Amino acid sequence: MAETYDFPSDLLAGQEELHQVRAELSALLKRLPWSVAPLDGFSDDNGWRKVERPASPGWTPDEQAEVEKLRQREHELAVFVTTHRFWREVETPDRVDARTGLKHASRKQEAG
Repeated sequence: MAETYDFPSDLLAGQEELHQVRAELSALLKRLPWSVAPLDGFSDDNGWRKVERPASPGWTPDEQAEVEKLRQREHELAVFVTTHRFWREVETPDRVDARTGLKHASRKQEAG
């Protein structure tokens, strides 16, 4: 049975915000055109599968800024979570299990 860990509240909050930022970034990228810069559409059936893309109007400066802001915040949170002082308290062989537990901790709290 996997050990349960007493994660500090700031680490839990950082992980939860990281989940939220990644979800927001993923949703934004799915809504945006496939190319940052305006490009013509293309069709290529010379590879192992056919690839088609419509013409892309590119991203607006506001869209580019929003993506950059979310990516920067994602990076800051990832660094915060992975370098948190809590990890020094966890024995090296247990860190992967603890990290997995942290990733799922907020989901367990919502379910239970």
